[in-house]
Amino acid sequence: MESSQGNGESVLVQDISSLTVRDSPAATEPPTEIPPHLSHDPDNNLKRSDPFQFGSRYLSDEANVFEFNAWDHVETDDTYKEYAELQYAKQREAPVSDFDKTRFNSDPAKWWNNFYKNNTANFFKDRKWLQQEFPILSRITSADSPPTILLEVGAGAGNTAFPILKHNQNPQLKIHACDFSKKAVEVIRQNELYDNGVNIQADVWDVAGEDLPPGLGDESVDVVVMIFIFSALSPSQWQKAVSNIYKVLKPGGEVLFRDYGRGDLAQVRFKKGRYLEENFYIRGDGTRVYFFEKDELVKIWSGNAEEAHDEHTGFDTIELGVDRRLLVNRAKQLKMYRCWMQGRFRKRETPAPV
Repeated sequence: MESSQGNGESVLVQDISSLTVRDSPAATEPPTEIPPHLSHDPDNNLKRSDPFQFGSRYLSDEANVFEFNAWDHVETDDTYKEYAELQYAKQREAPVSDFDKTRFNSDPAKWWNNFYKNNTANFFKDRKWLQQEFPILSRITSADSPPTILLEVGAGAGNTAFPILKHNQNPQLKIHACDFSKKAVEVIRQNELYDNGVNIQADVWDVAGEDLPPGLGDESVDVVVMIFIFSALSPSQWQKAVSNIYKVLKPGGEVLFRDYGRGDLAQVRFKKGRYLEENFYIRGDGTRVYFFEKDELVKIWSGNAEEAHDEHTGFDTIELGVDRRLLVNRAKQLKMYRCWMQGRFRKRETPAPV
């Protein structure tokens, strides 16, 4: 079974273990010299390379698929896509009951509180890849950086905020770590690195609510971090969330974004009784999760989505990539296709034209 960790990791699935793989069209041609993934050179064997290139471990020969635990730029093949569509059809045929829809949607905070109550801080892995993926984090934490306000939405147990804080050399950096779950905020405040508001302040905040985060006003934030949080919202909440982020960001401020993509293993493996609506599900622990398309995210953040009614909430898409990876369990010869969306959105200096 898959655990609903905020880092997007999963364990095994057995019914797709025989599916084949092929290289993604986004991947460049494999180099003629010894590939980095076969060289065992620590300098080349990194999980990531340049930002938005999502690593350089290419699978050029399927016979090597079980040599390593992960491969980059692996596009799912037609067999997997057909299998996924069959799974989606089965999910639609057995949706969540009306009773459970009300139960899960009426009080989502309850399920996240239970989640963090049942999982200690040690359950989560620190996101040490953040500064590699988002170089702006290195700039704002440097010793010569000006005063900077960073807002993390959906801070969870602090596995984004605390790694940033550990690398920080900017005495004028202030991190506002906010989460929908009161229990998650308690976990952050109990961390030994929590300094009671000097460089990090943790508060309960609903990004789709009516108020801005505690201690923050209009256009007060330089950078917003949203890692596997947008997917926890109902589609009906997206526009309010984007509007709140727009209000709190300074003109030209950036949103650093990572979340689930459609076709990810976590979506494909859902069984009956978990489907809420298209691409939107209830996990076994009662928390919700949505799986995004690339074009869909562009529309949502640009203010061009059908649900958008306010032209003053538009963002420009600076970068938006699809991170496709193949994870394998070498001991059991199992393959797991993962798909994540990662991007940067910048608040427009002036409202978008009507």
